[in-house]
Amino acid sequence: MQLYARDVGQGTPLVLLHAFPLSSSMWLPQREALAGRFRIITPDLRGFGGSVLGAEEPSVETMADDVAALLKSKNIPRAVIGGLSMGGYVAMALCRRHPDRVRGLVLADTKATADADAARENRLRTADRIIAENSVAVLTEELLPKLIGPTTMRQRALVYGRIRGLVQSTPPKAAAWAQRAMAARPDSTETLRAVRAPALVIVGAEDGITTEADARHMADALPNGELHVIPRSGHLTSIEQPDLFNQSVADFVSAVAKSTA
Repeated sequence: MQLYARDVGQGTPLVLLHAFPLSSSMWLPQREALAGRFRIITPDLRGFGGSVLGAEEPSVETMADDVAALLKSKNIPRAVIGGLSMGGYVAMALCRRHPDRVRGLVLADTKATADADAARENRLRTADRIIAENSVAVLTEELLPKLIGPTTMRQRALVYGRIRGLVQSTPPKAAAWAQRAMAARPDSTETLRAVRAPALVIVGAEDGITTEADARHMADALPNGELHVIPRSGHLTSIEQPDLFNQSVADFVSAVAKSTA
């Protein structure tokens, strides 16, 4: 199954994998700011945006295989792989299944640990409700308020409105499938310990979903990892503080390009 992807710019390939329950539309600030320096590839993960869902069982491994197939179709042997939240889970699965594809790794507002029982049960409950109602209203009610930090809520109402629109436009079947895939994902700590590529871990200082402690756990597990904390940002650092996010990522990708040329 071929993912739909936006592909802009030239230079070192940087693949950015979106958060749940958004789409590649969330990476607009990165495409605009970074395409002058790098080749920015932003796929819609299966079921989201312009990509079809398919009939496979829910799995972040399947999502990672989709990304590897996309790279193969574009004749890109290796790329810097970045993922935010759910996209980070997929990036870690890619490290597990297709490590030779990973030239560098960016993990933003995500975590290596599997869901605790209560979180897993909540995901499955949410997925069941989405299917029963054929609606993502539960995500607007329960998840949306947690996605951005208090600074953004106070100072950047337009950002909140944009994210709300992206959540509301999520196809219900894709949202339920992805929730079940994330509920089933394994612990990726050992995966990170085996990563030999340079890695950057980013977290919003106000992220209440994946915390700074989660980020430090990943950075400590990575043999060649560094941690950047983005101030005045919640879970969606690339949207809430795009300038700071872009600077961190651009510096990292430039260093990777020089060190692995």
